[in-house]
Amino acid sequence: MTDAIGLQALEQALSALTTRVSSLREAKSAYPADPRSTLDAALAELDTARELLEASLRELRRAPRRSGERESGSQRELKLLRQVFRTFPVPVVVLDASGVVRRISNETSRMLGSPAGYLIGRSFPLFVDVSRRAAFRSHLTAVQQGGQTATFQTRLAHQGRAHTVQLALTRLTMPGEPQEMVAVMVLPLETQVPGPPPGPADRSDAALVLAAARRQELLARMGRLLLDEESLRQPVTVTRASRLLAAEWADWVIADVVRDGMPRRACVIGPSDKPVTELVRVTETMNPLTAPAVAHVLTGGSGVVHEMLEEETLLGDVPGGPPLLRVMGAASALIVPICGGDGAVLGTLSLVRLRDREPFSLADLGLMEEIGAHLGLALRARESFQTRSQAAEALRTSVVPRTLPDIPGFEAAAIYHAGSSLVGAEFYDVFPVREGWGFALGGAAGKGEEAASVSAMVRNGLRVLSVWESDPGEALRKLNQALAAQHSGMFVMAVAGFIRGRRIRLASAGHHPAALLRPDGGVRFTAGGGVPLGIGPEAEMFSEELTLTAGQTLVFYSDGLVASRDEQGEAYGETRLADVLARCAGRSPAEVVKTVEEDRHAFSGGRVWDEIVILALRVV
Repeated sequence: MTDAIGLQALEQALSALTTRVSSLREAKSAYPADPRSTLDAALAELDTARELLEASLRELRRAPRRSGERESGSQRELKLLRQVFRTFPVPVVVLDASGVVRRISNETSRMLGSPAGYLIGRSFPLFVDVSRRAAFRSHLTAVQQGGQTATFQTRLAHQGRAHTVQLALTRLTMPGEPQEMVAVMVLPLETQVPGPPPGPADRSDAALVLAAARRQELLARMGRLLLDEESLRQPVTVTRASRLLAAEWADWVIADVVRDGMPRRACVIGPSDKPVTELVRVTETMNPLTAPAVAHVLTGGSGVVHEMLEEETLLGDVPGGPPLLRVMGAASALIVPICGGDGAVLGTLSLVRLRDREPFSLADLGLMEEIGAHLGLALRARESFQTRSQAAEALRTSVVPRTLPDIPGFEAAAIYHAGSSLVGAEFYDVFPVREGWGFALGGAAGKGEEAASVSAMVRNGLRVLSVWESDPGEALRKLNQALAAQHSGMFVMAVAGFIRGRRIRLASAGHHPAALLRPDGGVRFTAGGGVPLGIGPEAEMFSEELTLTAGQTLVFYSDGLVASRDEQGEAYGETRLADVLARCAGRSPAEVVKTVEEDRHAFSGGRVWDEIVILALRVV
């Protein structure tokens, strides 16, 4: 069939070819164990299809349409021939000199799973297995220059489908085209479809609604993850978000975060079902700025999607090796910025899909840009949370000592629980005074930073006044005057004591009485009471002096201990405290405070509302 043929003969030949191709498909399905005979016959039919295509093109050359002419019989035949090409029973693609798809038959569209409008204008080598792309380009060039037909076996991958195919490449001269082209006829030898059966992508209303629902579900899950308290407290936000995206939306996820003005690789997640541990380690060591796409997104602040990868160096090269995307086996990539609320780019998310999955789309780009914005806000919130936590830790340090000093002749131990407030208002302290040692315990009425700052002022004020005052009651009176003069509306319950030898001078300003535990298990409470600091300029203090003997333990405690409640609403109280202390006779202060706390924990079911402070001093 070397000469031009009439349209009627061409239609008859095409109909016969269609029938034979259908029979070969049935034979392949009926006799899968004997593919050789079917393959040989299919290759012969491929040659027939090529000859028919050449004959069709010769018919097209014979009927050029001139500008301004009315449509003639030849022009009608030209349209019919184009329709014949589109309905060709064998997949056929026409490429220009650079390998870009210029025309495509309906059968090719069906095989690849995308409409012709999507495939035209794409680079055909992108469908070819990455390991054979260079060889395909060489065959394409040889056919263009030499005019000889070439056959080439490879794999085509698109829309989650993988086809082992035999390609036949033939040079063409298309009417109206300034340069010669190449027709590629595709004979599928084997097809692998991991998901839906071959056919056009489902774009029904139900499928679109389902896809939108999946995106909303991913956004909701990401929101819950980013708002989790652990994500705010620990530096795991980016890693947890990347793991979720790798499980739901991509094969590879690479997260880069800007620290100290420079982008740094924060997380690399690879396919869990493939041996990629070494590649993950290599990717983790790569500089994000060596990836052109990442650098572009960091600079421009907007995301990019590559539905089909035409440039394999988008994410840089493996050190001393090929492009990273080639090693991954990537077919589609998407890079979006991680943006803070002020528009600053805090990093990037790079997502990669392999050849056996549907490529990323513009809808995926919009979804990931939204997730990048959410992640950026979460990072800002965590930064703010960490700043406040550091401030809270500084305030806590100002009211609670990290360690207790050694007091000659005494053993000391303390326990502190912050309760439900981030910043505590209770304080305790042990410090040197003239010719002895001082201690204090108390707390401002209230919660938060203001209450903590008032407690810190009282604690530090006692330390300063103890340099001049020999009586803790007098030190508390002067603190009361200073606090009342500020008109802050805050008042403080406090107890302070000065130790000289075995004598302890106590002063109380509205605080709970201390419990004195004797070696025989007896328990009595000191006077306690008085008016809290800050209520008025003239404060009434309750003072008491004790002389302790060996083995006696003085226990101070906050309101949070005795006010703890069980499930029935009953308060822990001082009676229960005395019973627990009685069982601690002869024990060290560390054992005493631990026993009391464990009993309170069991009583309240582990719930802690207000701060709990217990300080024990024992004469040795």
